[in-house]
Amino acid sequence: MRETLRKPVLAVGPFHPLQEEMEFFRLTVDGETVTDIDVRISYNHRGIEKLSETLQFDQVPYLVSRVCGICSASHPLAYVQAVEEIAGVKPPERALYVRTIINELERIHSHLLWVGLAGHFIGYDTVFMWAWKYREPVLDLLEEITGNRNNYGNVKVGGCREDIPDEMIPKVLAELDTIEQKTEMLTKAVLDDPVLHLRLKGVGILSKVDAVKYAVTGPTARGSAVAIDVRHDDPYAAYADLDWKVISQPDGDVFAKAVVRLLETLESIKIIRQALRKLPGGPVAVEVKEIPAGEGCGRAEAPRGETFHYVRSDGGNRPVRHKIRAPSYVNVPSFKASCIGGDIADVTLTLAAVDPCYSCTERIAVVDSHNKVLHDYEELLRLSREKTACIRKELGVPPMKLEDC
Repeated sequence: MRETLRKPVLAVGPFHPLQEEMEFFRLTVDGETVTDIDVRISYNHRGIEKLSETLQFDQVPYLVSRVCGICSASHPLAYVQAVEEIAGVKPPERALYVRTIINELERIHSHLLWVGLAGHFIGYDTVFMWAWKYREPVLDLLEEITGNRNNYGNVKVGGCREDIPDEMIPKVLAELDTIEQKTEMLTKAVLDDPVLHLRLKGVGILSKVDAVKYAVTGPTARGSAVAIDVRHDDPYAAYADLDWKVISQPDGDVFAKAVVRLLETLESIKIIRQALRKLPGGPVAVEVKEIPAGEGCGRAEAPRGETFHYVRSDGGNRPVRHKIRAPSYVNVPSFKASCIGGDIADVTLTLAAVDPCYSCTERIAVVDSHNKVLHDYEELLRLSREKTACIRKELGVPPMKLEDC
């Protein structure tokens, strides 16, 4: 035990004011190589499941949209589908299409956010600025439809609170054309850039066997050749009526996960276009007067993967039990497989590749047995960017400049 404590460790987390969720990763390192990792979660408990039991059924969607700001359409949708199962309620067709459109806009917003942050980690701040600039019109559309850029509050038991006016459809389609053009540009830049190939391929590999072993989901699974997607495997909303494909990649590394998200963004645009053109007429909600006793389970494919909500009712006006499982709960432990054997310079990339549900990793430090800081977060970020710069130099590629964007 005393000998183990003398080994340098990389401590990631657990607490920072900007973190949505608290996780702690203790990495043992030998020189520049990670030799072991201890993953610990559940440092912070916000009590959302218990709070849900104090709210009426129609109030809970506002609460669960706060589980994650980037999945604030997915969680309410999974919840209301569980309650609708209990009540035997089928929302109007138009509501199913509106739900699909909002959830796919959220997926585009989430994936572009991730691409921007990935660019920042490796020193491609031009990519960071591109991706976040092209994400803004998506947030504007969500705000125009629901009234909010995040935490949309649009879904309810029995349908949707707000409709998409028919006169707005041409504007949304025009914006999608622009977003598609920019996403194709980003995708081509990633697929054609030899520096990114050398920097991201073979880094943070999660094999198909380990992906199944850790039961990962979403792009983390699909980047490791596990082509699972709730929208396809257990269709909900309007997905069964639309033509689209599940994107997967075979290699399981950071590059594969990046490609999956970029290509999924293009698929989301394809889904939204079809949904807008096939948008049926009629109301967007039916009246639901009471929820009978019973239990139901709702599933949705959030940007990070499958989320599900279990709800039990005793016939009153509040849930008596509400269980939530978000995708990060199963994706985060997979670091045990993907980090070991990698370089310290690749740790931030590997951690970020699964898009874990916490927003900041500034409390990163490498310490020795005397608690002396060897590397802080800025140092690790510098190491990651230095590795990119070395690859560019070896290939004779000039440094990226801000005016490139």
